[in-house]
Amino acid sequence: MCGILAIIGKGKDEELVKQLSKRMSHRGPDESDIHITEQGHFLAHERLSIVDLHTGIQPIQGTSTAWMIHNGEIYNHQNLRDTILRGHTFRTTSDSEVIVHLYEEFGYDFCNLLDGMFAFVVIDGDDYIAARDPLGIKPLYYGIDERGRKYFSSEMKTIADQCVTFSTFPPGHIYTEETGFVKYYQPEWEDASKAVEDVDYEAIRKSLTQAVQKRLMADVPFGVLLSGGLDSSLTSSIACRLLEGTGQKIHSFSIGLDADSPDTKAARKVAEFIGTEHHEIHFTIEQGIEILEKLIWHLETYDVTSIRASTPMYFLSKAITEQGVKMVLSGEGADEVFGGYLYFRNAPSAEEFQQETIDRVQKLFTADLLRADKSTMAHGLEARVPFLDKEFLELAIKIKPEEKQPKTYDGVEKYILRKAFDTPKKPYLPEEVLWRQKEQFSDGVGYNWIDTLIEYCTSQVTDADFETAKELFPYNTPTTKEAFFYRRIFHKFYPQTSAAETVRKWIPKWQENQDPSGRANAAHVKADVLIASETEKV
Repeated sequence: MCGILAIIGKGKDEELVKQLSKRMSHRGPDESDIHITEQGHFLAHERLSIVDLHTGIQPIQGTSTAWMIHNGEIYNHQNLRDTILRGHTFRTTSDSEVIVHLYEEFGYDFCNLLDGMFAFVVIDGDDYIAARDPLGIKPLYYGIDERGRKYFSSEMKTIADQCVTFSTFPPGHIYTEETGFVKYYQPEWEDASKAVEDVDYEAIRKSLTQAVQKRLMADVPFGVLLSGGLDSSLTSSIACRLLEGTGQKIHSFSIGLDADSPDTKAARKVAEFIGTEHHEIHFTIEQGIEILEKLIWHLETYDVTSIRASTPMYFLSKAITEQGVKMVLSGEGADEVFGGYLYFRNAPSAEEFQQETIDRVQKLFTADLLRADKSTMAHGLEARVPFLDKEFLELAIKIKPEEKQPKTYDGVEKYILRKAFDTPKKPYLPEEVLWRQKEQFSDGVGYNWIDTLIEYCTSQVTDADFETAKELFPYNTPTTKEAFFYRRIFHKFYPQTSAAETVRKWIPKWQENQDPSGRANAAHVKADVLIASETEKV
């Protein structure tokens, strides 16, 4: 894991490139390096060492003239070394190095051979290729400056003031000078008409277990994020089973406003049940408000739900790294794959339900994956997401939508996932947690967090200020004072039009209240229909 920066084109000052790369040194606190090719191109790297702690320093040279920088993890790197790359001589044992050798072996056409999360750039003379993993688990931006130089970077802050225009690099694509953008990831599940499979509970258990197992690859201490919700609880339970008998104790981490927050209480039950060494972190609303500016600088978004949820995750990540843990498993993706958000109950038809799950998975890089990466990497912590394993997606998304829809099973969202792991003889989770209602992370840390945050943000924006919203922010104009408050901070750090255009707002469908909180849905057991009601008072 790390931060990468590549500049294709001559004439950039080396010291300036180093300074630009250092803007994301939080992503790679272990090492920093830079390589200038004979043609004058730059590759810079800020390293967080997870695999091959000693020889995996980047940029990495291939067998000849090609050089590479990579952010992420390649879980099948050893298999690639042992099979299609067995004739190659490797300089390191790093999982990253297989990328440059695959380029030497296959040219541009090799990304589908990679199993993992990645953003990388390979430069070979004046030839180069940049690529991002299928779903955008790892961030990547690209831009062009006034002299036509191309930039590729893990974070926007390194290139925003250098480029005339820039944007988010699309997931599942490669970019080369010769081809432009090419979509290499074209799975069957993206076609809603292919969702015709009957549910196979055993296959779901097996596939998710394999997804967790491959993500335990690490040469450093690791742990699990444990909110007490279904998704993180399942990945934590599976990890504990996989390590059973090894003598290795898994550390689990949860966060809430206090010991009685919904997630904290549920996580405590799970940790005791599966036998982790549990760490419970608390934060105050005042602390959360205090770090909003710093958080938005890290997140590079003004999306309301991303900021609400990233605040506790930011504090949790800091506490985790202070324990010496550098990698965690996380539960992102399950809600999108299985239609787990409460608004899915209101889907007008099975076809629309299925299309919405596909759309949400495809857009994960704009919201939950952005939050998961940047709020953890703000403290040099790597998050891995088993639910977004390629093989698991192909299995789970192609199940008939009629079998996923909550109304089919008395309103229990993610019924299929719950049913797959409801094994009475050797239960994965306590019954009350396995069948617990969906609680979005920003709600589960304590309902007062969002309520007070809305009140605070509203108090910081006058009616006169809010009336200027469309004039100040014609793109994605904020519609609440809370959103206006975040947008104003974002604009201070990233005033470019290109920066605003990288953000997509998370908005629930099929419900009257458009606030992204789960409690805005009438189906929530503690629904709050007045949430975000400051718009009515303007």
